[in-house]
Amino acid sequence: MHIVIALFGLAILLFVLLDAFETILLPRRVSRTYRITTWFYRATWLPWARVSLSIKSPSRRESFLGYFGPLSLIFLLAVWAFGLICGFALLQYGVGEHVQLGQEKIGLATLLYLSGSTLFTLGFGDVTPVSGLARALSVVEAGMGFAFLGVVIGYLPVIYASFSRREAQISLLDARAGSPPSAAELLRRFRFCQDNTVLDAIFRDWEHWAAEVLESHISYPVLCFFRSQHTNQSWLAALTAILDATALVLVGVETRVKTGAVEPGFAATIKPEQAKLTFAMARHAVVDLTQVIGVQYSPGTPDRLAPADLLRLRESLARDGLRLPSTPEAEQKLRKLRSLYEPYVQGLAVRLHLDLPPWIRTAPRRDNWQGGPWDAGLSAHGPATPPADGYEHF
Repeated sequence: MHIVIALFGLAILLFVLLDAFETILLPRRVSRTYRITTWFYRATWLPWARVSLSIKSPSRRESFLGYFGPLSLIFLLAVWAFGLICGFALLQYGVGEHVQLGQEKIGLATLLYLSGSTLFTLGFGDVTPVSGLARALSVVEAGMGFAFLGVVIGYLPVIYASFSRREAQISLLDARAGSPPSAAELLRRFRFCQDNTVLDAIFRDWEHWAAEVLESHISYPVLCFFRSQHTNQSWLAALTAILDATALVLVGVETRVKTGAVEPGFAATIKPEQAKLTFAMARHAVVDLTQVIGVQYSPGTPDRLAPADLLRLRESLARDGLRLPSTPEAEQKLRKLRSLYEPYVQGLAVRLHLDLPPWIRTAPRRDNWQGGPWDAGLSAHGPATPPADGYEHF
């Protein structure tokens, strides 16, 4: 009987150590279903998100959801530590011999106490292993406690460094595509840039950003649950806005030249070469991340760009000197491009309780950088509050 208990404890140890290795050290996606980390996030995120639905204020609800990512790290580490303590306690119970001060009876509860004090290197000495195997187990557990602490100390800075790099690029998108970002706003603000140099540079930066998000979020899936600083921003909204913008460019967007010796009315098509690369990388990211957090396909997702919305998008672009082709071939190509990523981003949005950005702004609104707590007082005594439509105040 004791051998069976010892084998069960060994199985628990191996299961916990494998899961911790795959989560912290293995830099690739693990498709195995039976994992502690997978069970943990399934058991904790859904109740947490369900509680958030009872919060009426969007900002407070977003703040509440923002606590989940950091807290889940702490509790997952606690789950691993508890598993290690239980595993070593069962091993000690099955194969070890111990004495206790006061000659009290040694039971499983006492061995759990011994295992916990050994893992955390307390070493009170009131319960002592006396057999060679029991002493060896105590030494191994103490060493594993040090190793566990060292891995945790190295793990948390990597998580927050990856989060910081992700959020820096999202903040840059605020002045480029609005808050929340939209494809139409991004193209509108850079419609007068000659030879696509600026827009291509933006798409190139976001190609690299999408690759970094893919690598970091596959290695550390918990980053998917970390929320952005502003309620109208998120990594998923930024990724979707870039996919929308590159899809429009791939369909063929014509822009009018504002200055120079070109005759009025001349139109130049935005070159699609860099947009193709950015679209491919961003689409790769959303598809793989959908698999990482276990999103299921739902055929009933609503259309983000209904025919009436497409008409408004085309009219809005036309007012800003941009022309989106209205031929059946162009509309079919846009539908095809959207079908490559929209089901995935919609599934991620539902699972993570994130809002997807609109294709076009429904009403003028200020960017995040244009707002400030002193604006009302400043406008009353001099400087006016910046307008809500991008760069026109520069």
